[in-house]
Amino acid sequence: MAAPLELSCWGGGWGLPSVHSESLVVMAYAKFSGAPLKVSVIDNTWRGSRGDVPILTTEDKIVSQPAKILNFLRKQKYNADYELSARQGADTLAYIALLEEKLLPAVLHTFWVESDNYFTVTKPWFASRIPFPLSLILPGRMSKGALTRILLTRGEPPLYHLREVEAQIYRDAKECLNLLSNRLGTSQFFFGDTPSTLDAYVFGFLAPLYKVRFPKVQLQEHLKQLSNLCRFCDDILNTYFRLSLGGKAGSSQLIFVCISPAGQETVDANLQKLTQLVNKESNLIEKMDDNLRQSPQLPPRKLPTLKLTPAEEESDSLQRLSP
Repeated sequence: MAAPLELSCWGGGWGLPSVHSESLVVMAYAKFSGAPLKVSVIDNTWRGSRGDVPILTTEDKIVSQPAKILNFLRKQKYNADYELSARQGADTLAYIALLEEKLLPAVLHTFWVESDNYFTVTKPWFASRIPFPLSLILPGRMSKGALTRILLTRGEPPLYHLREVEAQIYRDAKECLNLLSNRLGTSQFFFGDTPSTLDAYVFGFLAPLYKVRFPKVQLQEHLKQLSNLCRFCDDILNTYFRLSLGGKAGSSQLIFVCISPAGQETVDANLQKLTQLVNKESNLIEKMDDNLRQSPQLPPRKLPTLKLTPAEEESDSLQRLSP
């Protein structure tokens, strides 16, 4: 009997099994390859605060980071790329590199740096799933980590100012979305009728951007104009994921089942109630933040600089963070 595989990751919302892109990549690949993953939703661990969720645990091994987890699953004979040619395998690597270079910075900015989105959506969602008092600390730390990662990859001459960096990353992201749309065309998946690693990565990056309801939707609006990419996300969600909020109280496991449209309405109503509770909690947290910022004992907060020391670059380049 094969060793049990358990995936620890951030939970879901807005009809998604997870709002965390890297967790979605692994979950989608497991579905495509038939890997029998037991998915456990974490409230939070210190390991998760450093950005190395998702984590795959077996009887004798712990694996983190999507690329390493997917390689581990392939070694266990769960290979979604079995039918791909060498040329298609090379294309897969090229497109994944494109996603991480061109699209990921804009996704990080949308979730973690754009002020309205962060305070209205991202911070309340994550804070509601992190035990107090870590809920007051970790969302801000994750936001700073996202900004640092953006600046490390984009904050170089001639882009000296944050606004210039923001403008460039959104231009790059829209160009990347256009390329993905042209490559997909009218096909169901990127290499025909069977999903592969590339489909898992594209789905993981696009689905949160497509489904999460943000007040600032610059990149989301552009994505929704590309109907084939939206159809691609919807097809994978409808075919491979049906999220049920049922189960025992306090259960930390995600259960994927087929549910009727009436059942989906119940799910949406529950999510709406949860969002309202989270927003109330967020208002209290923001008031505490305002009081701390107004305290004369604290120095004024400085804007992040674009120039990092070599030591900081070496340290921060090892950290991986995504929504």
